[in-house]
Amino acid sequence: MILGICFVILLLLLLIRVPIAVATGMVGIFGLAYYQGWNAAFAQVGIIATETVLTYEFAVIPLFIMMGTFIARSGIADDLFNACYAFVGHLRGGLAMATVLACGGFGAVSGSSLATAATMARIAYPPMKRFGYADSLASGSIAAGGTLGILIPPSIALVFYGIITETDISALFMAGIIPGILGMVLYALAVVYVVWRNPEKGPSGDPMSIGKRLLALRGVWTTLLLFGIVMGGIYGGLFSPTESAGIGAVGALLIAMFRGKFSFEMLRLAMGDGISTIVSLIMILIGSFLFANLVNVARLPQLLIDVVGQMELAPIMVIVTIVLIYVVLGCVLESISMMLLTVPVFYPLIASMGYDLIWFGVLVVVVVEISLITPPVGLNVFVLNSVLRDVRLNDIFRGVVPFIAADVVRVVLVMLIPALSLALPAFLL
Repeated sequence: MILGICFVILLLLLLIRVPIAVATGMVGIFGLAYYQGWNAAFAQVGIIATETVLTYEFAVIPLFIMMGTFIARSGIADDLFNACYAFVGHLRGGLAMATVLACGGFGAVSGSSLATAATMARIAYPPMKRFGYADSLASGSIAAGGTLGILIPPSIALVFYGIITETDISALFMAGIIPGILGMVLYALAVVYVVWRNPEKGPSGDPMSIGKRLLALRGVWTTLLLFGIVMGGIYGGLFSPTESAGIGAVGALLIAMFRGKFSFEMLRLAMGDGISTIVSLIMILIGSFLFANLVNVARLPQLLIDVVGQMELAPIMVIVTIVLIYVVLGCVLESISMMLLTVPVFYPLIASMGYDLIWFGVLVVVVVEISLITPPVGLNVFVLNSVLRDVRLNDIFRGVVPFIAADVVRVVLVMLIPALSLALPAFLL
């Protein structure tokens, strides 16, 4: 009963927009104080804060964030969009498809869905508007494409999951690649469906010659090189994920210099963006660990395992139930909040049933992606609404509906075919 009250209070605090770090930290401290006393509760604050900041594995988060901020200010997103447009822009709905592909590529080096959506909104929306695209399709493709940044490695969400569950982050990164590519394919098919129903929503762009297409590829070699060094180094055994993040951050800064985008003002702005994000994530992680300790002290995971055992549910039905819980929570909570609140509760149950935690991590992130574009929270939607002032919020939400349907298909495929997540880690690690 006490833990149930804590959950209700936490949800109420989040619904009234109390910062997640404050909400989870406060509820965690008061709950631990009830079970163990105030001295033990406050002692855990100091222990968790110190261990979180000083953990070697945690260093991967700020380093990948700095890599993303340098990349965002180096002009790579423009070249990615131009390269994708060169090959598919002449098709009906091609600009929207190019946007999805460019979002996937940018997400692979930024690791942030919100940064991907905000950056691509400034780059992809003007040409789509110029060619007469419907606001719903133009904004919907950007909002949905931006969600790919949370899954395609390097992924901050997968890093969080790996830290919480003590799962190999390298394996999680590799497991996210095929589902990420599958997401891009399904989003492109969603665009095809939209323009098949109404061709006026996505007119064709200007075709390009072979020479211009090859010329457009010249702008993306730095992105491919950086991704290859960061990910190839991990799976080639040359360095750990933390070391690869440091190399990626330095590499992104060198790319900005090579492209003539570096200046002390650029460095100041990028460092400011990165540091504010890092501090926020540290506070969120500390608060979530306090709440996770409360969950463990109250023995909720063990109680959940016992209840499921007594109900004699088929394992697949337990997975379906968890997925549905995530879908419902996604309507009122943002993605990282949802993961940090639920993973400590669910992963012991999943492990007890014999499921692979790497597969479950990818499934969780794929489901969480949907929350970035579903009402009423839909953070990617609100990011677009703040960047694209002349596009109505209703049009954006209407535009993401086909992409939500594509995400549902992907969730089902990842859930029923674990090899989509586990084949690459098994082959390469």
